[in-house]
Amino acid sequence: MRIEKKVVLTCAVTGAIHTPSMSPHLPITSEQISKAAVEAAEAGAAIVHIHARNPLDGRPDQSVDGFRPIVAALRSSTNAVLNITTGGSPYMRVEERIRPAAHFKPELASLNMGSFNFGLYPMLQRFQDFRFPWEAKALEDSRNLIFRNTFQDIEYVLSVLREHGTKFEFECYDVGHLYNLAHFLDRGLVKPPLFVQTIFGVLGGIGAHPDDVQTMRRTADRLFGDDYFWSVLGTGKSQMQIARLAIREGGFVRVGLEDSLWIGPGRLARSNAEQVAMVSGMVAECGRSLATPDEARELLGLKGAAATSF
Repeated sequence: MRIEKKVVLTCAVTGAIHTPSMSPHLPITSEQISKAAVEAAEAGAAIVHIHARNPLDGRPDQSVDGFRPIVAALRSSTNAVLNITTGGSPYMRVEERIRPAAHFKPELASLNMGSFNFGLYPMLQRFQDFRFPWEAKALEDSRNLIFRNTFQDIEYVLSVLREHGTKFEFECYDVGHLYNLAHFLDRGLVKPPLFVQTIFGVLGGIGAHPDDVQTMRRTADRLFGDDYFWSVLGTGKSQMQIARLAIREGGFVRVGLEDSLWIGPGRLARSNAEQVAMVSGMVAECGRSLATPDEARELLGLKGAAATSF
């Protein structure tokens, strides 16, 4: 991988996995999501990764109108790179998931690199009291959930967004997803340098043991050489442990309440910015520094905020 002294830090502020009843600090409304993203940027995140939610019940919302007030507020409030999800919710088809990114033409969009089982139901062991009926049902239904990201789906997203100059955060939940990315690289459908987000701890994907982290990195090194930037995302309790490991080894990091609601054992994070601040301290301890948004743009070869449609 490409080794940089600068750490590009991404903050994923709300996502589609955690439900409103799990934490009072999870941003739900467009105002809350925008505020959380700005605070994360002010704390040191160069990239903010955005989902939208229904403000009435917190359900994932992948409509253009759901994203519109968020991207407008962020464009006027921060220089951070805006990364719009094409993952949406695992219950959505790709045609629905791509709509906001296709409309707003962001500098960066996430792209899942393969299908896999996506088990959320173990959260029912920790959380039993829900404000909205959809929450428990979504978790329980994940026993029979396949997060569909077929080769056709991936190629569809690549073809639509590449026309707009959008680049990708390639989300890889298992070793096979790295090989899928190599397949598209060999076909010339993606161009280096690749921004490879390796994800650990989702039930159905690779685990969160340090050996798993090294397996993903070694595989990516073999497949991509120095044509990629390595970033890590640890879910739940593994978030900070994996972040520290990657920082020590020259990687980038993603944190945020999308990936973990916690800041320590039994302690809910009070904000996304709190997690960003913790990682900022780790970066300094390791003798590295956080990249600014413009430094991240240069490293990742992004087109710049002026070339977006928001």
